[in-house]
Amino acid sequence: MAGSESEPGRFALDRVLPPEDTAVGYLLRLSRPRFWLYLAGPVIVGVAYAADSVSGLFDPLGLALFGYFLLPANVYLYGVNDIFDADIDAENPKKEGREVRYQGSRLVVGAVIVSGLLGLAFVPLLPLTAVAVLVLFGLLATEYSAPPLRFKTTPFLDSVSNGLYILPGVIAYTALAGRLPPLGAIIGGWLWTMGMHTFSAIPDIEPDRRAGIRTTATYLGEFNTYLYCGLMWLVAAMAFVYVHPFFTVVLMLYPLLVFGITYARVDVDEAYWWYPIINTLAGMVITMGGLYVLVYGNPVGF
Repeated sequence: MAGSESEPGRFALDRVLPPEDTAVGYLLRLSRPRFWLYLAGPVIVGVAYAADSVSGLFDPLGLALFGYFLLPANVYLYGVNDIFDADIDAENPKKEGREVRYQGSRLVVGAVIVSGLLGLAFVPLLPLTAVAVLVLFGLLATEYSAPPLRFKTTPFLDSVSNGLYILPGVIAYTALAGRLPPLGAIIGGWLWTMGMHTFSAIPDIEPDRRAGIRTTATYLGEFNTYLYCGLMWLVAAMAFVYVHPFFTVVLMLYPLLVFGITYARVDVDEAYWWYPIINTLAGMVITMGGLYVLVYGNPVGF
């Protein structure tokens, strides 16, 4: 979104962050503060369902994972994206007034590399299964934007590769519980991220087409992309039936919401910016379910 409509959101952010022309201020903006919980939120959910006591919620390893996926992992993920998308982002109106544009800086490249390498500090602390998931996260976070694979330029692979967003939760759960989460939760969470990623690509359809980039959204077109997102979110909700219907009820919000956006002809450029709040609220409800079971036991079949 360009022009004066985007300025209030940017102004509110500027009030709480260091100036953009400082290294810290720029890197914080590069890390997309509005989306920090997209990686860190799943850690909270994973810990809430893996902990076997209230004190387990404050397990040092869980807290360290939350800290890493709150900031350094976001600097790495979005930094790699910005570095390899600099030419495209220069023409992308979604960036205007909302996100910084990478213009070439060794400091930024160094910060991105260090942020990625920080994840290796967890290798000796995690079970082998969690280490494998961490490696998968690093691979997808890198190759989504970087050559040679650059998943984001291949329709449907761009969507599938965004399962990376649930992996912090899988890592945290496995680290505390000593086993992977239920398969239904992994499949459902992966499908949910596929829908979320593709929905977020709708505002980029025209800029990506002008830049010659092929994505799931550019391939399907706007209306069919809405259908694709609704289908992914519906199947994700159904997959969670095999974990507990509670999750299905919460996640049914998403296919209903995409139907409402389409039916009411809401501008997708506006709706796109609702989702950090919507996702945070949905994550809070799911987390509260885990905390309820932890405190009061398992009276409803979790």
